[in-house]
Amino acid sequence: MKLLSSERQNIPVSVRVSRFNGTNGTDEYHMVLSPLKLADFGVQINWLYAAYLDTLDSLGLDPETAVLRRFFCSDLANQSALLDKLPFSGLSRTNERCAISWVCQPPGSSAMVSLWAYHVHDIGNPLKKIRESNCLFLDRGGMKHYWTCGMNRPAEDTSYQQTMDIFAGYNDFLHGQGMSLEQNVIRTWFFVQNIDTNYREFTAARKEFFAAHGLTENTHFISSTAVQGSHANILAKVTMDAYSISGLKPGQVRFLEAPEHLSSTYVYGVTFERGTSVAYGDRKHLIISGTASIDSKGNVLYQGDLSRQLDRTIENMGALLENAGASLHDMVVMIAYVRDPADHFLVSTNMKRRFENIPVLTVCARVCRPDWLVEIEGIAIIPFRDVTLPAF
Repeated sequence: MKLLSSERQNIPVSVRVSRFNGTNGTDEYHMVLSPLKLADFGVQINWLYAAYLDTLDSLGLDPETAVLRRFFCSDLANQSALLDKLPFSGLSRTNERCAISWVCQPPGSSAMVSLWAYHVHDIGNPLKKIRESNCLFLDRGGMKHYWTCGMNRPAEDTSYQQTMDIFAGYNDFLHGQGMSLEQNVIRTWFFVQNIDTNYREFTAARKEFFAAHGLTENTHFISSTAVQGSHANILAKVTMDAYSISGLKPGQVRFLEAPEHLSSTYVYGVTFERGTSVAYGDRKHLIISGTASIDSKGNVLYQGDLSRQLDRTIENMGALLENAGASLHDMVVMIAYVRDPADHFLVSTNMKRRFENIPVLTVCARVCRPDWLVEIEGIAIIPFRDVTLPAF
């Protein structure tokens, strides 16, 4: 993996890029971009667009290599119209074939908007992909990857019913593609409005829906992050992004655990996997769910102590990666969520110092327990060789 970091010339935007060079000729890039100077949203989103295009040019990447762009915004309800005007961030006014995710999670510092972008580059071959509404279909020759963004049901009153309806709609989509929640969904993100109030109903609905579709403590769950965040429609109490794959082979997916460091989630009544490994012929993708300062019995550690919570969170992530034969040095992108905006600078500075040029983004978002001051998720990629598995 190669790590690149820079501030674009004449554009006040910080850029961090990781690149995994695959032996099969397919390279993967993760980029995090954040404005460095105060300005209104319209100015910052245009800085971001210019820096993004400049970064692609410097890397020799065609914009068509884009698979996912997630925009983290400070006031999405008032910023969505400007997002929709630009081709790289628009949901309705663009022909670009890329999954687009918007979430209201303030990036902090001087940024009103930040970007995480994921690109796949097949040397000499254009990507086979289709964007339909809020979903990107990426065809990788026998395997298809589906990135679906912004699922919500604002017409319902409660977070419980909104969550149930989101899952029902997504389940119908999966069945239409010959997939299922149990067999094909790799990763979910939930952005829960007023999470301190709505999380209990959200988790109850997820647990109930999972149990009805074969996901229990005796089978498996799905890697996930559930943090505070909101949609452009303020009536949406829950919004979901998801990633699924069709054409998976037996044994290609494995769930990560580190029971001596952190408990299974069902111990304290919730239903997600700590991490997921997806193996390909030349690499493994290691997906780390939102992770916090927790012990092997499910207890919150170091209440009120941000620095020690951050240390423990990173230690727990390292233990999960070790379970897959990887380490923190293999991370290609990390997102840190801080409960208190006043803690943004400390966490952001600490993460950048620890992980140097790895793309790291720190945003303001309360996590699922009030006692947790910080939560981190991420993706790692490591080389792997198995000729019986499909190439990525």
